[in-house]
Amino acid sequence: MPDSSPVLSAAPALLLSMPQLQDPNFSRTVVLLCQHDADGAWGLVLNRPTGHTAASVVDISPLAHPNDLEVWTGGPVETERGCILMGQPPPEWADAAEILEGLYISGSPALLRQILEQATPPERTRLLVGYAGWGPGQLEEEMAQSAWLITEVDPDLVFDVAADRMWETAIRRLGTDPGALQMSHGVQ
Repeated sequence: MPDSSPVLSAAPALLLSMPQLQDPNFSRTVVLLCQHDADGAWGLVLNRPTGHTAASVVDISPLAHPNDLEVWTGGPVETERGCILMGQPPPEWADAAEILEGLYISGSPALLRQILEQATPPERTRLLVGYAGWGPGQLEEEMAQSAWLITEVDPDLVFDVAADRMWETAIRRLGTDPGALQMSHGVQ
């Protein structure tokens, strides 16, 4: 008989990959878990900069003076689609959702154009392409196999800690030494 118990949502939260998670898309990642329910889950990898500017990779009509807003890899699913993650409220006209207090997400092309046409990108703004997705029960199974640590979302960690230090910093904030994390029979 299938399990019909409701899924207790973990979102919003940060998922921190454990060493046994062998998928290279998630090695030493910090994932903002945006939605989690019986239908599955999705989130955004936060610590994978691409080294490319948005103006150089986004298919948008010519910009007079594009800024240097960087593109980040949000995950391996639908990498042709992007979203804007902001640590400040977007303009009222922009189609955006509040993930939690002080953290917003939008897929608005008009908002992206406005951001790219500013002389400097707004602080605490990130353009991510792709996302991380899990089917029904998949994230719960990975968590049961200790593939992820879970912690509260801290916008300071998201926007103010360098990408190459974010995972370690998040682990240390949990009171754990990253070098002491145990390898186990985890997910592949």
